[in-house]
Formats: sequence, structure tokens, C-alpha cells
Amino acid sequence: MQPLLLSVKDAMVRYSEVPVFENLAFNIHARSRIALVGKNGSGKTTLMNIITGVQDLDDGERWEEQGLTIGYLQQDIVPKTGESVFDFIFSEIKAEDKELYEYKVDIVCEALQLDKNAQMTTLSGGQVRRAGLARALVEEPDILLLDEPTNHLDLEAIEWLEGYLNGYRGTLLVVSHDRTFLSNITNQVFWLDRGQLKVSPRGFKYFDEWSEMLLDQESRELRNRKAIVAQEVEWASRGVKARRKRNQRRLELVREMRDKLKADEASYRRATKKIALEPLKDVEHSSKIVAEFYNAQKTFDDGKKIILNGFHYRIKRGDRIGVLGKNGSGKTTFLKLLIGDMDPDGGSVKRRKDLEFSYFDQKREDLDPEATLQKTLCPAGGDYIDVMGRQRHVCGYLKDFMFDPGRVQDKVSTLSGGQKNRLMLARILANPKTCLILDEPTNDLDMDTLDMLEDILMQYQGTLIVVSHDRDFLDQTVTKILAFEGDGKIESVIGGYSDYLAMKQFDQHHPERNEKPKGEKKDPSSQAPQDDGKKKNRKKLTYKLEHELKQLPGKIDGVQKELDAINDQLSDPDLYQRDPDGFHAITKSMQELEAKMERYENRWLELEEMKEAADG
Repeated sequence: MQPLLLSVKDAMVRYSEVPVFENLAFNIHARSRIALVGKNGSGKTTLMNIITGVQDLDDGERWEEQGLTIGYLQQDIVPKTGESVFDFIFSEIKAEDKELYEYKVDIVCEALQLDKNAQMTTLSGGQVRRAGLARALVEEPDILLLDEPTNHLDLEAIEWLEGYLNGYRGTLLVVSHDRTFLSNITNQVFWLDRGQLKVSPRGFKYFDEWSEMLLDQESRELRNRKAIVAQEVEWASRGVKARRKRNQRRLELVREMRDKLKADEASYRRATKKIALEPLKDVEHSSKIVAEFYNAQKTFDDGKKIILNGFHYRIKRGDRIGVLGKNGSGKTTFLKLLIGDMDPDGGSVKRRKDLEFSYFDQKREDLDPEATLQKTLCPAGGDYIDVMGRQRHVCGYLKDFMFDPGRVQDKVSTLSGGQKNRLMLARILANPKTCLILDEPTNDLDMDTLDMLEDILMQYQGTLIVVSHDRDFLDQTVTKILAFEGDGKIESVIGGYSDYLAMKQFDQHHPERNEKPKGEKKDPSSQAPQDDGKKKNRKKLTYKLEHELKQLPGKIDGVQKELDAINDQLSDPDLYQRDPDGFHAITKSMQELEAKMERYENRWLELEEMKEAADG
């Protein structure tokens, strides 16, 4: 076993009458790579403050090895006027040691796309976070605490960070919503669950099966206790003679057992509760084509920075597109061109006339910090919000998104970053428009909210566009990837992030795939994807896509049976005269089913082509 660096025993921390932690105990050893997981409000920040020594213990002991150094990348960093990125990175390093670290500053700043000479006060929020990460990495402490280090990083930077941390000589403790990131770098899990710290000796890759095993075990124990309590209650119901003190004491114990069981069952239900929302309704479209980029051109800095160069792309009804790429490669420009906030320099961007967007903006610009939560969800006033045609009380709807209903009159400015994201999602998902656009929706969300978002998006039948660097989230929610690789080069791949990665690896091993014959000029428009996004790769279908393909014939047959039944009803020549309202309802249902049939058939053809390309 590696040497012990830090130990906490029998610790208690309380901010009110109810302790945050009681009898808390854990050890941190050298070379550990720990994923710290738990719901929002479970005490992750408090635990990290205990490790750094910032948080005093109300009871218990904290021991650390003599000379131990601890670094901490926190969520909130306040830039100082006149301080450069270089000065900020070195602010925690002794003057006599700075020469030893200078070479690392260049390496880390280049990887994180930071100008070390820039003033901290001129940086965006994402750049300030990256500067904080750079400082934490350059310091090389014995224990490095990282709170959401992948926020505001593009995929290339995230992959670089993974490699850097896997070679890190110290100990890591990481809080992150990025499941793939945690799976790739950790070998231990600290799970905060209802005030208790549970430790797994394996990495986050195995967290789901381990946590489910613990919850199943707890469920069995509760059932056994319930049976015992039922027997005791039955005995108590037969009566106790007042003169028998021992029986009186047993009756008191029965009451205590019953009350404790009720409390533990309620605690278990809260721990296993998932956010459950109604599926997003299918959005009726009148046209198969939602939007089309034709020979689109877009540059900045007098043409020096190329974003789009002869770009052709069609977005069809029901498409589920994941957009990824480096920061500054053109993802936001693409979205602005799509929704009409920006015009192309050349070519055209056509949108269906009645196209409407629901837009989740990672900058949260649509949130009024002075508005209350109720006002944000019910801008016209009142206590009810229209959720896909059904009236819901605002308190109940907020509870669905893990808000305390008692905060309904709190201002938006009092919320954390993750809470603001959940509030925006609550507002957008209440009534999504024709096209749902989510720009970095996973930042600052806990894993329970991410699970909810993935589930609801998987059921959504409208057109979905997601900008994200969360690889697992893309694999779970999209079926096409549009990758902005810089200088106007854009790759389109059918599938999720794993399929895109497989295509990139295939290209690396087969460079001739992208070579032009000698003497042939390279056509800029050849960098654009085919207009239906069907660039094949040789990788087998993922399990998710294979399962989807197997399910589609059954879905098509089911819709066909419904259509056949409707055609039988419409074959009655007297139907309209006898029941005009019924006739209109039936014909509307028929239109919806025909649209669904077209969507299923197109998707089946798409997946079959993918399978043939992989098999070929």
C-alpha cells in the first residue's frame, strides 16, 4: 500500500442543528486518483475544505504528513486588477522556486490556450477557470483537488488534461460531471450519500454497478427490518399488562424501531429518487428540411480566420446533431447563422419559415438576476406554468428539478451555477419549440440532473442540436456529429462521439483516404460534409445504435397497423356526415402517424447504410 498522506477520524461538521457530517472517517494515500461524487448539497465542497484544512472540525481528528502540500482548483476565482496570467499562476509559488517552474507555464498555457501575458481582468469566465487550472497544475502539490476541471475546456484540451493527470506523480481528488473523464483518470471513489462517506477501491468506471449493489443491499435490509417490526407491532397490538415493566420497555422499543424504520425508508426513497418528467411531445413539422447551408462562407479578422468555406449541410426533421470542436473553431458562429442572429459572407442559410428555436445559452444571458424563480418560470404572473399543454403549479415543477419549493421567491442571483443551469432547463423543457438547441448544457450539473436530461432528450422526437465536450453525454443523446476542426474544416459522422473518434483513428492509419491525386487542386468545398451528413466509417455500430436498428422494424409495423385501422374507419362513406368532429380527429391522427412512419423509415435506412458501410 502507498504511504498515508492524510487521515480524518470521527469528524463532525455542523452549520446548524443537523450536522453535515457525523463520524466522518477517511484516508488519502499517495498516488490515489479519487473521484468525489454525490448529489448537489451532499457536502463535496465541505469535504474538500476539510482536506485543505480551511474547514475546522467541531469534533474528531485530522492528521496530515509533515510538509504536505495541497492545491485546490475552486469554482470561483476573482481576478485582481493589474495581475497577468503569468503572475496569477505564480502567486502561490515561492520566489526562489519560480525558475524551476517557468518551463511548465509555457507547456500548460499552450495546452489550455492561454496567453500568459494577458491581464486576468480581461479574460472571459471560461479563460479565468483555465488560468486557475493552469496554476493548480504548475504548482504540483502532493494532493491536488480539482472541482469541475473540464468546464470550459474543448475536447482536445480535455484529452490533454487526461494524459497529464494520468502521468501526475501526486494524489488527485476530482469532482466532475464528465463520466468519461472520471472513468479515464480515477482508481478510487468517495461517494457522499446522505451524510455518509462510502469508499470504493475501484475507479469511477465501476461506480454504477458498485453503488447499485449497495442500494440493493440496503433495500433488502429494509425489507427484513420491516418484517421484524411488523411481528413486534403484532405482539404489541395484543396488549401489554401494565404491571409488567419488561413488557412496557419492549413496547417502547417497538415504537423506536418503527420510527427509525420510517425515517430510514424515507431516506432511501430520497436517495434513489430520480427526476421524472413527462416525455417531450413530438413537434409537428410541415417540411422534412428544417434548415440548409448552401456554399456558406464565413470569416473573421479580414478573412484571416476561416470558419466556413463552401459549407453544405442539411438539417432534417428529427435530426439529433452533436456539435464539437476547439474553442474559437466556429461552433457558436454556426448556431448564430442557423438561428438568424448572423448572416453568412457568401452562400446562403435557408430556414423553414415557421421554424422556432428553444435555445439554452451556456452564458445564461436570458436569465434576469433580479427576477425570482417564480417570475422566471411564470413571466406573465400567476402560480402556474404551462408544461406541454398541462397546467403545473410552479412549486411542484421546481421540485421536479430538485429545487426546494420554499425558494420560489428567491432571486436568480442567489443561485449557484448548477442551479441556474437547472432553472434554464426547467424553463426550456416546459415547452420546447420546433428545434431544441443546447449550448454546453452539462456544465455545473450533477449526475442525477444529467441522467434526467439524457432520459428526456432520448424521448424527444423533435430536431435536437447539442454543443458539448462531454463525450458520454454525446454518445447517449445524438446520432450525428458535426466536428469543427479549424480553418474551415468540418467533419460529419453518423453516430455519437465514439463513432467520430473511430473515424479519426481510421483516418490516421489510412492517410491516403484524404489525399488528392497529384496535380489536382484541392477544392475548398470538399472540406464540407455531404449534405445529408452520411460520411461512412468502418467501425461497427455501437450497442445503442444496434439496439435502435433492431427496434425500428417493430415500431414501423406498429405504426402501419394503426394506419390500417384508420384507413378502415375512413373507408366508411358516411363517417363525415355522422361524426364530423371524429372525422377531423381521425385525419389529424393519420397525418401524425404518416409523419412518424416517414421518420422511422428514414432512420432505418440511415442505420442500414451505416451497417452496410461498416460490414463492407
